[in-house]
Amino acid sequence: QVQLVESGGGLVQAGGSLRLSCVASGRTFSRNAMGWFRQAPGKEREIVAAISWSTTTYYANSVKGRFTISRDNGKNTVYLQMNSLKPEDTAVYYCAARTGTILWPAEYGSWGQGTQVTVSS
Repeated sequence: QVQLVESGGGLVQAGGSLRLSCVASGRTFSRNAMGWFRQAPGKEREIVAAISWSTTTYYANSVKGRFTISRDNGKNTVYLQMNSLKPEDTAVYYCAARTGTILWPAEYGSWGQGTQVTVSS
């Protein structure tokens, strides 16, 4: 399995921006599909965005036009640039990895510990 470590969360006002990073261990990073998920209190975990090894992307409707996922295979890192943040974006954000080309729906086998994002109104 791939080990994943997220960073970049924090407290931001509505309308602001944050960039999350996820560093992966392992030589197969470039072959993995990578995803960002989030879970708000009392809600189920949901996918936010995903990116394939060939940089095909998937976005949840709720973040299209505001969030951008990208990856740097040389640094084993995947990013989530979040702009125009809303209070409803408040959640713990998780990075995840899977082998294969399907981004969503799909099972992700490796998960990070999560990073908190809080958007104040």
